[in-house]
Amino acid sequence: MMEEEVVRRRDWFTHEEFLDMLAVTNLIPGPNSTEMAIHIGYRRGGTAGLFVAGLCFIIPAMSVTIALAWLYTAYGMVPGAGGTMEGIRAAIIAVILGAVYRLGKPIASRPFMIATGAAAAILCAFRIDPLLLLAGAGGAGIIWSRRETIRRYFGIAIAAPLLPFLPAAGSTVPESSAGPTLGGLALFLLKTGAILYGGGYVLVAFLQEGLVDSRGWLTQGRLLDAIAVGQFTPGPVLSTATFIGYIMFGIPGAIVATAAIFLPSFLYVLAVGPFVPRLRRSPVMKGFLDGASAGALGLMTGVCFTLGASSLRSCGPAAIFLIALVVLFRWRINAAWIVAGGALAGWAAGLL
Repeated sequence: MMEEEVVRRRDWFTHEEFLDMLAVTNLIPGPNSTEMAIHIGYRRGGTAGLFVAGLCFIIPAMSVTIALAWLYTAYGMVPGAGGTMEGIRAAIIAVILGAVYRLGKPIASRPFMIATGAAAAILCAFRIDPLLLLAGAGGAGIIWSRRETIRRYFGIAIAAPLLPFLPAAGSTVPESSAGPTLGGLALFLLKTGAILYGGGYVLVAFLQEGLVDSRGWLTQGRLLDAIAVGQFTPGPVLSTATFIGYIMFGIPGAIVATAAIFLPSFLYVLAVGPFVPRLRRSPVMKGFLDGASAGALGLMTGVCFTLGASSLRSCGPAAIFLIALVVLFRWRINAAWIVAGGALAGWAAGLL
């Protein structure tokens, strides 16, 4: 959609310039669509354009999400709503698996990336910190990209790409069980936004580990509901953070959570933009990006198993999940319609 608007219709950029900006968004952490909007604003209007474009892209999604969060807190637990939310949760898991499939097709012929993604998925199931997994995957990518040099000078075996994962095993230390605070939520989301590779769906793994497993600030059900809202509202999937902020701390929480999760994207575009040509030619950075991308897909896969274990225990949700998966792969229907269909099926099942 952006390419259609800024290249073909408005003639603001050449196709090559647009691809250069797209390369930036794949090189740095953060949500790709948001960073593309920020980068377009920066190229058109400098620092002022950067903030105008970013805010205009984020605020509509934030506003819709706050409205839905208000409806959720007011009416989400009334009789009859449970079946609907169960259907949505089942459909969401299918949507995330569909995203893994689409994003993973380009690496299907690259054994190293498949192995790295599989390792990340397995370690994710053991609740290893997602940040450690992404860092390990990126480090494995660097080692793999320089494997000939490493073997020549140090005699490291071909299995070396998996070494960065070893220190991560069992290293997750449970967070304090103290109650949630607005500052704590902001710090967690700021850190997450700063190291989020692989797009918005990878956010699910960080929220699962950080807010559900370690801190206990969020229940599994509420996390899935937040993901659902982030999926079927317009705008970036990271508006999931807006929903979480609202249900935890109201309007102030929604605003702080949104600012925290998106702030790193603004800073990255400001900092990295001028150096993109040099970074793209760097074998080391290319290796890191390949490894981190594979690790991100592994995290998405691993978290689907975690979510499925808690949400697909009965026949109804399991059937909705399988139907959603078949429809998604067979007809490639927009994910929003899959979520809506899951809600309708869950509501109907709840009446039976």
